[in-house]
Amino acid sequence: MSTNVRARPNWLPERLYPFEDRYLDGLHYVDEGDGPPLLLLHGNPTYSFLYREIIGALRDRYRCIAVDYPGFGLSSAPPGYGFTAAEHAGALERFVTELDLRDVTMMSQDWGGPIGFAVAGRQADRFAAFVIGNTWAWPMTDSRPARIFSKVMGGPIGGFFILRRNAFVERILPGGVKRAKLSDEVMEAYRGPFPTPESRRPVHVFPREIIAATPFLAEVERGLERLRDRPALLVWPDRDQAFGDRERRRWEELFADHRTVPLTGAGHYIQEDAPQEIATAIREWR
Repeated sequence: MSTNVRARPNWLPERLYPFEDRYLDGLHYVDEGDGPPLLLLHGNPTYSFLYREIIGALRDRYRCIAVDYPGFGLSSAPPGYGFTAAEHAGALERFVTELDLRDVTMMSQDWGGPIGFAVAGRQADRFAAFVIGNTWAWPMTDSRPARIFSKVMGGPIGGFFILRRNAFVERILPGGVKRAKLSDEVMEAYRGPFPTPESRRPVHVFPREIIAATPFLAEVERGLERLRDRPALLVWPDRDQAFGDRERRRWEELFADHRTVPLTGAGHYIQEDAPQEIATAIREWR
């Protein structure tokens, strides 16, 4: 393990992201605070930067660990890496076991759900509780909107807009923040990891994976049975076009010991829309 092995890029200022950069086998992560580990998992096209305010609010109570998947944020990807959900889950599992994380509370949102719960299902004894944002952890083949989104955005049309126009960062990300406008400085921090069409390939793979990763998602779903007895906190927005009441109810049915905190007016990127509400909910819950 090594720390500070690379210079911090100019697009990620210390003022916004005042954490020490750490690296493990090419994976960048932050590890701030003391207490039981709180593992923070991002989705598309974000990275650990998404959790900056939640880390700042909770590092006096938790050891806040936020990792960037290969190809996202400051993490590099090994040769031949395909940026699939299964590969990301494998990288995360190696990370969790290498750090020997135990008694973990895991927060997941967007693709953090399938990736994180894949690991939790395989390493159930390491995970104590779950904070569940707007996410899923099962096949989406029965969802027509998900199939359409996967086909369009994961195909040639989406490829043009994502790879050539950086549309996920420039359009979908700010469009998924409903309460406030992201500042120019924050937008630069989200643009930074994806300066070229080739660097944006990880962002384009994720939409295709919604359907292409169905066998992986079925495996993740089976693993949920080993976790049903854990406590869960749902922090759920009411203005997310991707995940709504249907998914929320499924999580509530899965985890009998759950508390649901509605995030009124929040959109898809709840860590930008409601970081203090989420931090307060976690403090009051455990």
